[in-house]
Amino acid sequence: MVGFKLRLKDDDSGDHDQNEENSTQKDGEKEKTERDKSQSSSKRKAVVPGPAEHPLQYNYTFWYSRRTPGRPTSSQSYEQNIKQIGTFASVEQFWRFYSHMVRPGDLTGHSDFHLFKEGIKPMWEDDANKNGGKWIIRLRKGLASRCWENLILAMLGEQFMVGEEICGAVVSVRFQEDIISIWNKTASDQATTARIRDTLRRVLNLPPNTIMEYKTHTDSIKYVWAQRNGVVREN
Repeated sequence: MVGFKLRLKDDDSGDHDQNEENSTQKDGEKEKTERDKSQSSSKRKAVVPGPAEHPLQYNYTFWYSRRTPGRPTSSQSYEQNIKQIGTFASVEQFWRFYSHMVRPGDLTGHSDFHLFKEGIKPMWEDDANKNGGKWIIRLRKGLASRCWENLILAMLGEQFMVGEEICGAVVSVRFQEDIISIWNKTASDQATTARIRDTLRRVLNLPPNTIMEYKTHTDSIKYVWAQRNGVVREN
């Protein structure tokens, strides 16, 4: 994990606009230019480690979401509300993002940070997540920032030792408590979920009596559906 303590000088992101055209172009030329710029932008989305950087085993993407509590959220509105912060492929690129991000303990309201492997959306319905689940730990206020950092460093450093099972992690800031969770692909694989639980307990240095809950995404979807349709109510 020594590599994760690297701190880097400010760098040039390299994401510059190209082929800008003046406003007097003919319509046909402008349309072609916009198409070319779109294609160029798509090419630039491929994130790779820079020269002499320390590559991670997987690329990861940071996401952020915030919503009004108490308001039902559909899958469509949730997907529209979640914002992609950026993708990184190396230890150094991770620190460039992370060192400029607000810590979870300083967030307000009903906010979430998500860190998922590139190509996996932090949604139950995503193909990589739909047969999986998550370990959930509820934290008293004041612990979220430290636990979040320990969790994502363990995830990026492949400390869970469960192959490709890990999908991502989430920290959820709420009014009364904060919640962290780690998502995996296969909820039915009890040996894998047990190893994730034990590693999670170790990397977060959790007391033996800490309550840890495993919840399948299928159950989460069913519960939200039942709430929306009045089948279940809060006690």
